Amino acid sequence: MHPAPSIILFTTLSGAGFGLLFWLGLDSTPPTGWVAFAFFTLAYLLAVGGLMASVFHLGQPRRAIKAFREWRSSWLSREAWTSTATLTLMALYGAGLTFAATRIGALGFIGAAMALLTVFTTAMIYAQMRTVPRWNTPLTPLKFLAISLAGGALLAAKTAFAIPLLLLAGALQLAHWLMGDRLTETGSALVPNSGTLRAFEPPHIGDNYLTHEMAFTVARRHALKLRVIALLLMAPLPALLLALPGGHVTGGFAVLFHIAGVLAARWLFFAEAQHVQARFYGTHARTESV
Repeated sequence: MHPAPSIILFTTLSGAGFGLLFWLGLDSTPPTGWVAFAFFTLAYLLAVGGLMASVFHLGQPRRAIKAFREWRSSWLSREAWTSTATLTLMALYGAGLTFAATRIGALGFIGAAMALLTVFTTAMIYAQMRTVPRWNTPLTPLKFLAISLAGGALLAAKTAFAIPLLLLAGALQLAHWLMGDRLTETGSALVPNSGTLRAFEPPHIGDNYLTHEMAFTVARRHALKLRVIALLLMAPLPALLLALPGGHVTGGFAVLFHIAGVLAARWLFFAEAQHVQARFYGTHARTESV
């Protein structure tokens, strides 16, 4: 599928922001005063910045308010509600820490749980799509949650949790790629698990919205290089930096490398996802290759 920059920024930044809110809510000895203000400001800049980026992905951004209406059937609507609830609860929790040096434990725990639920609803927007085999797997929400928790632990300076979570996130990302390759290369849109099928001839020779948005392809050699780069930056390199002496300096570089790796991985998440309808266009469809 076409990897729109707005949706890549949304899933990357909001995941890190809500991950940081999770750790701030669970912390039994959280920062107070201006230190707390700095941490919550960073979390809200990431979370709200990511959500704002997603609005620009809508065809009619002014209609974003309508996303709240279909919560019974739409994971996008559920994400809108959970994110709003999380940001409201954590604003109250952060205000207590910043202005009164008071920790309201119950509020923090509920806010932390809602932050994780928000990341889960974001992941389920993609995981529930049966028409995109690479996404339609339990590994998708697991990967989103692990990356969010690892990024949040990095930002919250929770080194003891960040290192194992980074390695877990890397392992889940690798597993998601391997499973996605297997699911994409087998079966067809008409006959599941039927092996490699090829269209007799394309439906038409011109370009249209479907071939532009749903049939984006990445050259295999480029995808492999990007996977290696994304995986190294996202997980083992930040974990190694955290294990080295250097305090805030190495920690800062670990955060930067991790965010860069997640951005690359998220670009691949969308660029490598093939909608099943793309099979109807065969190899003659005009697709973008990088």
